[in-house]
Amino acid sequence: MNGILSRLKKPSCQAASKGCAPCLPGKPCESLSWGFYVFLAVILGASVLSSVRFSSPVKVFLAGEVASQDVTAEQTLRYEDREATKRKREQVSNNQPPVFDLSLDPFELLSKNVLGILALVKRNEEDQEKLRASISEDLNVEISRDTFSTWRSQEFQDVVTLQVLPWLREAYARGVAANPIMFAPYKQGVLLRELPSGMETLHLEGPAVLDMERLKEELDQLLRRDLKKNIRVRKAVFALTGPYLVPSIVYNQGLTQERKREIVESMEPVYASIHRGEMIVRQGERVTADQQSKLQALYAHRGSFLKPLAIPGTFLLSCLFFVLLHLSHGKKSGIRAVSNRDWLTLAAVTAFFVLLAKFVELARISEAHLPVFLKTGQVAFGLPVAGAAGVLAMFLPQALCSFAVLLLSYLVTNEVGGNLYLFSYYMLGGLVYASIIRDCETRQDVLRSILPLAALCVVSWLGIALVQDNAGELTLAGGVHAAFNAVFSLLLVLGLSPILELVFGYTSRFRLMELMNLEQPLLQELMVSAPGTYHHSVIVANMAEAAARAVGANALLAKVAALYHDIGKLKNPQYFIENLYGKENKHNKLSPSMSALILISHVKKGVELAREHKLGDEIASLIGQHHGMTLIAYFYHKAQEQAEAKGEEPVREEEFRYPGPKPQSKEAGIIMLADAIEASSRTLVDPTPSRIRGHIQSIMRKLYNEGELDGSELTLKDLTQASETFHKILTGIFHHRIEYPNLDKSKNKDKENGDKNAAPEKAA
Repeated sequence: MNGILSRLKKPSCQAASKGCAPCLPGKPCESLSWGFYVFLAVILGASVLSSVRFSSPVKVFLAGEVASQDVTAEQTLRYEDREATKRKREQVSNNQPPVFDLSLDPFELLSKNVLGILALVKRNEEDQEKLRASISEDLNVEISRDTFSTWRSQEFQDVVTLQVLPWLREAYARGVAANPIMFAPYKQGVLLRELPSGMETLHLEGPAVLDMERLKEELDQLLRRDLKKNIRVRKAVFALTGPYLVPSIVYNQGLTQERKREIVESMEPVYASIHRGEMIVRQGERVTADQQSKLQALYAHRGSFLKPLAIPGTFLLSCLFFVLLHLSHGKKSGIRAVSNRDWLTLAAVTAFFVLLAKFVELARISEAHLPVFLKTGQVAFGLPVAGAAGVLAMFLPQALCSFAVLLLSYLVTNEVGGNLYLFSYYMLGGLVYASIIRDCETRQDVLRSILPLAALCVVSWLGIALVQDNAGELTLAGGVHAAFNAVFSLLLVLGLSPILELVFGYTSRFRLMELMNLEQPLLQELMVSAPGTYHHSVIVANMAEAAARAVGANALLAKVAALYHDIGKLKNPQYFIENLYGKENKHNKLSPSMSALILISHVKKGVELAREHKLGDEIASLIGQHHGMTLIAYFYHKAQEQAEAKGEEPVREEEFRYPGPKPQSKEAGIIMLADAIEASSRTLVDPTPSRIRGHIQSIMRKLYNEGELDGSELTLKDLTQASETFHKILTGIFHHRIEYPNLDKSKNKDKENGDKNAAPEKAA
């Protein structure tokens, strides 16, 4: 422990020689501190740890078997439901309309053959019987002599070429099906594709086309009713065209199957979800097909021991939070503004909670045998991330604490396999509890903080349960864990804060309240050994507290540091003017340089006493900064005069300046101003309100122009507010007293009575 503290207190840069703060705890360095890399290593370790997943073996039962044990899902996953996918694909395939081709090729073949026969019988005058027999054989139909004779007549040939063939062409263009029930099985409709154009038309009720029987009936009506042809001509027409009347609409099986295959292949599989903690099958139950599918999915998606890609993924996402931290510091030095001590504190708290979350995650292995109350998904709501936020809020700046809450919420959520709801639960609880703890001034306030935190945790869990549609036993278990979260968080704040305070040298608000007690040994010694310094410190403390509160700084820290800022004078109290009380000034017998060394030494000795009495590094740092690098003007000018009188070389100004560092915070700047203004105000001859105001502005302007306040973060507005606060306090101290009416008579009477006590107005 001492090794850690000594390394934390040791400056790691040469900043002090340049007038800025050394790398003390709580103060920034010019470059990234080694503590940052330690914290980065912890983040990397957490990323590696999150990639390691432990899981219990998944027992797969087949449908119809009796489960010999409970099986609970250890992870939330989406898996392909193969049976449902198969059913859906079959349904989609069956709903795909078949493709039928509509072509005029059958008519073209009919027309070609019919015209060929007519030309042949008309042209061939010889051996008609032989020709008739040949045509009968080709048509596979017996052609009578009467029909053959009709074919040869010019009237018949005109009827066929001018009436029958055009009508058939029109009929074939509309479409001719094989039979009237050809499209009846397809309730989903049919696609009619016209060739050769390829244009497709969807007919939901079946296309309005002719079938072969209807075609022949309408052709007969054309001949008989429209053309008034006798039965001989009608028979001759059917004998000629009948063998060539075939359907023009045919089922395209190849294209239909291809399209079904394409649409099935383009379909998304049907996915089902399994939620972490879901009971898949209970011991003694007969396994259903659906349960078998879930068991097989869990087995197929069982986590591997190590997920290498999760390491860089988690690390990169964690690093994004550093961007948020850097931006939150605005124009400051970003993450360079964080001290080694703060980085190490973050590293320790992060490592502790990541390991705790991993321990909870390990419980999954035996989760199937645990009651609902101890399921990982429920125990995760009891992890006191809010408590970590409360601890950090006691020691870290608000921006850094908020960064830590977000990062810790992410890492713990990732470690236990949580979701966005769990991250929100941790984040809200952490940010709110950090704000509550930051406003606590006593340990009783911390104890009372359990009530709002418990309410927040329970309400947050209830909201999550409603969103996720959880009910009954799960809701009760989660609510209990959420309530216990507040208890664990409170215990963590009360138990861990003293440890961090001791190990890393923090000064908590409660420690400051203890140090403010005037019964503290150092203050008691200061009151007895250096009463003038004590009185000065009390006034400076009141001025610093009021000014810090006015500018939004840490008023309690400023007050306590101001109380102890001059404890270094305890080593040689008689060398400081406020402790002389009319005695001889010992500086009259010392050289100016020696006097300056004595004055300068009280800063160093004050820091040493602060560390010796364990006042805390914040107090020690503020003691070391309360004079900055100001010049001890009185002894410097005296030394100059002596050197000129003796003809010696001019004195070096650096020997008469405080070593610094200059104030590096609002609190340090306010203490410097209050100290300088209070001490110098004692020299005012007639301290009227206007003179006090002018004096305050003069001192503040001098320190501002000398650059002593450059690193203090105090704005001009802050300086104006502090000036007004100082003016009110000093005006109250230097107010005029009224003269009592019987003052002279009272004095004479006192002399006559030999009363040696002070007059009433002097006592006042």
